[in-house]
Amino acid sequence: MSTTHEEIALAAPDKIPAVNLGELIDQNLYMPFPFQRNPHASEAAAGVANWLRKWGLTDDPAVAAMISCTRPAELAAYNSPDMDPGLLQIVANQIAYQFVFDDRAEDVGRRSPGRLLPMLCESVAILRDGGPPATPLGAALADLHRQVQERCTPAQAARWAFNSREYVHGLLYEAVAQAPSVPVGSGLCRSIRSLIAGVEPFYPLCEAAQPCELAPEELHHPVMRRLSRLSADAAVWIPDLYSAVKEQRAGGMINLALAYQRTHRCSLPVAVTLAVRHINGTIREFEELYGELGPELSPSGVGYVEGMAGWIRGCYFWSRTVPRYAATMAAPAGL
Repeated sequence: MSTTHEEIALAAPDKIPAVNLGELIDQNLYMPFPFQRNPHASEAAAGVANWLRKWGLTDDPAVAAMISCTRPAELAAYNSPDMDPGLLQIVANQIAYQFVFDDRAEDVGRRSPGRLLPMLCESVAILRDGGPPATPLGAALADLHRQVQERCTPAQAARWAFNSREYVHGLLYEAVAQAPSVPVGSGLCRSIRSLIAGVEPFYPLCEAAQPCELAPEELHHPVMRRLSRLSADAAVWIPDLYSAVKEQRAGGMINLALAYQRTHRCSLPVAVTLAVRHINGTIREFEELYGELGPELSPSGVGYVEGMAGWIRGCYFWSRTVPRYAATMAAPAGL
């Protein structure tokens, strides 16, 4: 595989050479947010297991095994270390639901995007119109929607539903991109990844954890909107680094590291290094803008942005240890 001089320079270690991709990522990724963990993680894990069982989502042994390897409550605990147990449970349930939904949508969409339409339309009808569910996945989503409505203000619940619909719509873009005839470069991959990240639906829950609802001028401030985009992108791109080997083996297309590999026709370690550089720039911009806007924010506004930062931090520490991504951690880092 060929690499440019710039790529080789980026990949050259300035410390002890990394033995595997996990070490390569750790040596190069900029992570200014320290590890934190919610003390109610074990209760949330038990709650997730009960909730998935209630709606029949883990009746399939493959789904149960996926949840065991994914540890959604652990991700929730790392992302939301200060949330009260009730709200943390909603976050954990939603993470679990999205993993089940996303994996099924990817499987169906890869075989035939058209077969994905009933599944997506059911979700949109539930989120937009409160429509009745027709499948176990739909029933779980309807219950999740109810939980959000009971805990959040009407405006927060409406934002949650809107952001969730965008995530659902994005899965159709992913299915089209998985078609073998469609070349997916790094720019197009980032655009689709933004749609299917599934992170922004959690931001209204971050807001619900604050003392009061954010004022419109604060919530819709241009810098606040930019912070939302930056944090969601960084939060989902970091797991892309750790899932690269898994996705490569499965023939996945929408992964930041794999997109760099296709674009530059380079080795996976070089592609991961290039992706890390892009992520580092995103995190540094988030830090800079937060530093500028922070003094103007209310206490609830500060807490809201801290919730966004929590997703960047949480996705990093979760990705490093979750069994779902163990293959990347052990993959050789030789360039």
